[in-house]
Amino acid sequence: MENSSIAMQLCHKVFHQLSSAIVGKEAEIERLLIAVLAGGHILLEDVPGTGKTQLVKSLANTIGGQFRRIQCNPDLLPSDITGVSIFHPAQQQFVFRTGPVHTNVLLADEINRATTKTQSALLEAMEEGYVTVDGEGHKLPEPFILLATQNPIEFEGTYTLPEAQLDRFMLKLRLGYPSPQDEQKMIQHTKSIHPADGLQPLMDIEQLLTIRDLVQQVHLDDILAQYIIKLIGATRSHPYLMLGASPRASISLAKAVKARAFLYQRNYVLPDDVKLLFPHIIGHRVMLSMEARLQGVNVNQVLEQMLTTVDVPLFVQR
Repeated sequence: MENSSIAMQLCHKVFHQLSSAIVGKEAEIERLLIAVLAGGHILLEDVPGTGKTQLVKSLANTIGGQFRRIQCNPDLLPSDITGVSIFHPAQQQFVFRTGPVHTNVLLADEINRATTKTQSALLEAMEEGYVTVDGEGHKLPEPFILLATQNPIEFEGTYTLPEAQLDRFMLKLRLGYPSPQDEQKMIQHTKSIHPADGLQPLMDIEQLLTIRDLVQQVHLDDILAQYIIKLIGATRSHPYLMLGASPRASISLAKAVKARAFLYQRNYVLPDDVKLLFPHIIGHRVMLSMEARLQGVNVNQVLEQMLTTVDVPLFVQR
């Protein structure tokens, strides 16, 4: 990849190919790409049948690399994810058999159906990029991207994701129902093979890693960094929030705004990048107070209020 301009054009090709497979979800696909370019993990929360799994398969087919899927359920064990050491009689020693987590793109379908013990098996993988089995560490391939789905309206046989694990997801996506026009396109162009299965890789893993390095070189002005800190600080002191955003959230937001600037073919971050991504990066990391719940206030309303009360920088260095 000769320069960042070529890389930016390649990202746009990826965006358009994903948009052709998942109709009417351009904004959500953009945020998904931002998280991938920024090196983050994604939580997709929505009702069944809205295209969550197909979106992940489309992404995996487009960026190349190895793709694996875990169907989570209460019987799933941590070793079913991380791998297990098995005694090999011929070699007279234990041999490590890798689990599905040893891949580039991992789909954890219905993650909230797995027990909390099994969910915790993903924590080390998400944060450190390796897993520990029988006291021995095993490094995961680079890149490692976890995309987890969950159904927000089903409670029987589910286990709520702990705050520590939610904090490790860069952003949460909700696809929502398609518009009537988009849904009509879906039913009129239904084929025996889903469009996601026919997608061709537009980049390889080495190119993705190179693009991630270019994203990190995008300029984030000190004034904008202070703006991010003020917004994060506002979540920690707001009367309607009993749990504010962590320093990990600040880092995630800084990485994400650089990725958005890169996707829009800029080598510098603008205040609009911060304002547009702030609710999506922070919304799942904060917790409403009892007073807010009694008054019917939701998280998005609180975060939007912060965006209106915290002063936006008028000038940034490009």
